[in-house]
Amino acid sequence: MEAIKTLADAIKHFADPENCHQFMIAVRWSDGIVRCPYCDATKLTWLANAKVYRCYGDHAKQKFSLKVGTIFEDSAIGLDKWWPAVWLISNCKNGISSYELGRYIGVTQKTAWFMLHRIRKAMQAKSFMKVGGNGAPVEVDETFIGGKARNMHRNKRKAAMEYKHKGKTVVLGILERGGKVRAEIVADRNKPTLQGKVNEHIAKGAEVMTDELLSYWGLDKDYAHKVINHACEYVQGNIHTNGMENFWSLLKRSLGGTYIAVEPFHLSRYLDEQMFRYNHRATRENPMTDADRFVLAASQIAGKRLTYDELTGKVGETAAF
Repeated sequence: MEAIKTLADAIKHFADPENCHQFMIAVRWSDGIVRCPYCDATKLTWLANAKVYRCYGDHAKQKFSLKVGTIFEDSAIGLDKWWPAVWLISNCKNGISSYELGRYIGVTQKTAWFMLHRIRKAMQAKSFMKVGGNGAPVEVDETFIGGKARNMHRNKRKAAMEYKHKGKTVVLGILERGGKVRAEIVADRNKPTLQGKVNEHIAKGAEVMTDELLSYWGLDKDYAHKVINHACEYVQGNIHTNGMENFWSLLKRSLGGTYIAVEPFHLSRYLDEQMFRYNHRATRENPMTDADRFVLAASQIAGKRLTYDELTGKVGETAAF
């Protein structure tokens, strides 16, 4: 990947099926040895005409392609289109819509929409360690995601204006300064819910910074709780939640400007996408390039299959492969 630095380089490189094949092997198996996704055997034969491997293990599906066990499984779209799609969503700061992606790589909007959700599945972090244990301050903030009252039908507009947050989804964010952000949908912003998440994700004794929301009162029992009153100021020395505000700005810019209308059912995947780009942005300590970000996303494709029925809520999601 040293020669690939731009999207143009990636498109040119992956136009060659052999390059796609070798890159898939490299990101799935660090030692370069292909393994059967069903029995993990390495005794395989490459059937060049069919472009599949044959395993000699005692199981029903002896033939398999490199897509099996990844987000690409059962997709008729070639890797020459999949890899540029992964590059685009990994590196476009405000995301890329399904209409744009469809035009760029020559597929329908519906196909591009499904592709993007599969890639978001790959971007999903497997797990997070508790933050704040190293002494770094941790910012905690919540926001509401949903439509604006002025864009609603007049039958709904009045109720939305009376109850500002009615019908909106609550998202809680936790950011360790100099580290990673995590954001997840929560049921409400009541004290048990928010403080439960703080206890789950932040090490006891850490310095925690929040706004003046009453739900955060009482955190000083287990944490060094600092509060910034946004009615008066946004920064008081080292006390602020501007890091989380920056993340919310990026998130809402992509949701409102690129994706336009996001169903609450799918919102968690858009959070995964934005967290991936934010957590792997270029910094002084970690000067990641577009190619680095692309390779990282590509390395997470295995064990995260997503079918159309799962995506649309008709069945539950498949467990990791």
